[in-house]
Amino acid sequence: MAHPPPSPSSSTAQYTQQFLSSVLSQRGPSSLPYSEDVKWLIRQHLISLSETYPSLQPKTAIFTHNDGRSVNLLQSEGTVPMVFQNVTYNIPVVIWLMETYPRHPPFVFVNPTRDMIIKAQHSFVNPSGLVSIPYLQNWVYPSSNLVELTRNLSHYFGSDPPLYSQRRPNPTNPTPNPNYNPSVSSNASPSGSISAGSIRPAIPPRSYPPSPYGSASGSGRIPSPSPPQRLGSATEDPGEVFKRNAINKLVETVHVDVEALRKKREVEMEGMFTAQAVLRQREEEVLKGLREMQYEKEALEQQLQMVLMNTDVLEGWVRENEGKLGGDTTNVNGDEAFEPSDPLSKQMLESTSSDLAIEDVVYALDKAVQEGSIPFDLYMRNVRLLSREQFFHRAMAAKVRAAQMQAKVTTMASRAPPYAI
Repeated sequence: MAHPPPSPSSSTAQYTQQFLSSVLSQRGPSSLPYSEDVKWLIRQHLISLSETYPSLQPKTAIFTHNDGRSVNLLQSEGTVPMVFQNVTYNIPVVIWLMETYPRHPPFVFVNPTRDMIIKAQHSFVNPSGLVSIPYLQNWVYPSSNLVELTRNLSHYFGSDPPLYSQRRPNPTNPTPNPNYNPSVSSNASPSGSISAGSIRPAIPPRSYPPSPYGSASGSGRIPSPSPPQRLGSATEDPGEVFKRNAINKLVETVHVDVEALRKKREVEMEGMFTAQAVLRQREEEVLKGLREMQYEKEALEQQLQMVLMNTDVLEGWVRENEGKLGGDTTNVNGDEAFEPSDPLSKQMLESTSSDLAIEDVVYALDKAVQEGSIPFDLYMRNVRLLSREQFFHRAMAAKVRAAQMQAKVTTMASRAPPYAI
């Protein structure tokens, strides 16, 4: 069973998708200046625009900035329908997708023909044709898109038409105005009347993009095999009919295969874009971990420098005090190696050492009573005496600590500079 040939609208949509996939996938010097992570969104915006407004078809063109730079960009050129006084007109526009699109709004220009003029002192179209409506000023990425932009353009154009056509009468050789429509002549002028030299909204002819499969007699339809023609009593050669049918069948098969291959490639591209986003996220995580390890390395190096400094200080102290021992480092009395700097420190040292010694004795008594080395009544008597003595040592250590804190505060207060009152 043969598949029916594709309709012109589906052929145009297919051509648009193939064109956008081709230009957005180019690499190198000829690539378009858009970010890789938004090219798929740009493609979807343009496809939705061409499907909703068939007259606005995408293409590439050279855009010249105010500073003289020229860059190859995507644009949608065509007409935007508007309703003015219950009559539908078409306003020619050009929508330029700048380098920062879609994070920033596109540039929209009205594109008047030679017999059109821009309305003077228009509320949202300047004399150069640049359009500035609230939707462009409040552009929000990624929710804003070209379809909503075109709908807003149609609304604002209908409320205040930006273009008008100047009708100039020619008495010697009158020619009909191509924009004139007799059925709507009563509503064509904003003032409600038509006369020679009057101004009315421009009605540019609607244009459609060419079909990639050619056209038949300028109608835009796909040519179909012509029926067999009779030449007198002779019929068409059956071999030619079979050949033509085989070619048509082959073309349809190739078209179906190309469509399936295109869908497969689109799925692969979606997967690649997803993998690219995942890889970029992982790259950010790896870079973040690398920065954290770098910070940790710097902190460890600082700690190492501090340890080396303390080691140098301790080694200097050891060298300084080795001479005090007279060269004999084997018979060193731990109690004589450290001397308190003041009487409070001496009391703190004695109280703390006595407290710790009593702790060791109580621990030894616990072990002895568990093993049955001493009777229990002797154990209780000794623990009671030792606990009382340990209490006095701990109370003394608390008082000495408070006295040391008070002395430190007094010393700090005496060193503080006096303030003028």
